[in-house]
Amino acid sequence: MQYSPSQDREDFAVALDPRMPVIPLSLEETGLELSFLLRLAAKCATEQDTVTASHLAERMKLSKVLANLLIKELVKLSYLEARGLAGEDIKSDIRYALSMKGLDYAQTAARQSGYVGPAPVSLDVFCRQIGLQSIHHERVTCERLIRSLEGLVLSPALVEKLGPAVNSGRSILLYGPPGNGKTSIAERTSELFLQTIWVPYAIEVGGYVISFYDEATHQPVREPAVRPHPKADQRWVECRRPVIKTGGELTLDLLDLTYNPGSNVYEAPVHLKASGGVFIIDDFGRQQDRPQALINRWIVPLERGYDFLTLHTGKKFKVPFDELVVFSTNIAPRELSDEAGLRRLKYKIYVNNPSRDEYIRIFESYAREVAVNLLSDDLRLFYDRKYKGDTLASCYHPKYLLDFISSYCDFNDLPKVASLEMLDRAWGGVFTLD
Repeated sequence: MQYSPSQDREDFAVALDPRMPVIPLSLEETGLELSFLLRLAAKCATEQDTVTASHLAERMKLSKVLANLLIKELVKLSYLEARGLAGEDIKSDIRYALSMKGLDYAQTAARQSGYVGPAPVSLDVFCRQIGLQSIHHERVTCERLIRSLEGLVLSPALVEKLGPAVNSGRSILLYGPPGNGKTSIAERTSELFLQTIWVPYAIEVGGYVISFYDEATHQPVREPAVRPHPKADQRWVECRRPVIKTGGELTLDLLDLTYNPGSNVYEAPVHLKASGGVFIIDDFGRQQDRPQALINRWIVPLERGYDFLTLHTGKKFKVPFDELVVFSTNIAPRELSDEAGLRRLKYKIYVNNPSRDEYIRIFESYAREVAVNLLSDDLRLFYDRKYKGDTLASCYHPKYLLDFISSYCDFNDLPKVASLEMLDRAWGGVFTLD
């Protein structure tokens, strides 16, 4: 979808992804009312003393042809006045400035909505685009799954369960004792999906703007200096499928629109920003809201594939719920929800403590990473002494022990060797005594 900036011809032969939003050729094709576009253009014009069609097109992410149409309409309404050419060349853009009448118009528009920026897309267009780039359209192969889990020591049985669950694009509950890689497994899903998707800067619903594109969440596939396909609708940003992770901070309020009464602009909820990607709820059951309440909130989205959001005016509207949802928890499933709620979580995968062999493999792998010399016989003796009775091995133990050994040896200027004596010292330094 990318091409060299030096190739400016509109007929340049670039592979056209059929899912790509195409540039609107008329104001009607934007899906927005003319009055909405005029108000937005007027607000953009307040950002500097004069404005040109090129500047307006870049700011609103519309074609220069459409920007000229908006300017022509604003001039006709006496909201904009011509102020001469932008340069000495006769072909230069004409500069325009807001008249006093236009300034009043722009200020009134700003009181109605403080949003200034790329023209939003309509709700209908947004829903249609999500359908075109659905996560269900991308197949995850066994090879890709194994490659994404590289560096994690997991049993073949666990990997075999993960494959169909991830490929379903539905919901997964990873549960089991703490410290055994549930979060790491969930985070590795970011490497599974190779397709790109298009994310809108904003969505228009009932005259209100919902800010959508989030630089902290959405990862563009190209650098700003690299031009996208010449026929691409610039109101959309081509991104990797998003992976959004939340934890104990997740509340029911974050699953609804966030309204700013000062600007009259909304922020899309966190799960809507994850559309077409992966939404991870880590430490499920540790949130302020009861897990049953959170699952109840998601019953319709998980079951039907759509959600309902509400504006502060009371207007409800339907949005797609298209994402792989991964719940990760240390709490037994029966303590999280009733049977009806658990039924909505399609795949339930138990992540157990590591076996002796798996534990040693994890230890060996991390020892190489931190350059600690490992004495295999000492490690096996250490394992047999420490992990007996109610004391169970966890996948995080090797890292904690080796980090202690590395820091201790650095401080005391000693060779980094995980001897039996040093392993015992590390055990006493990082784990509490009963």
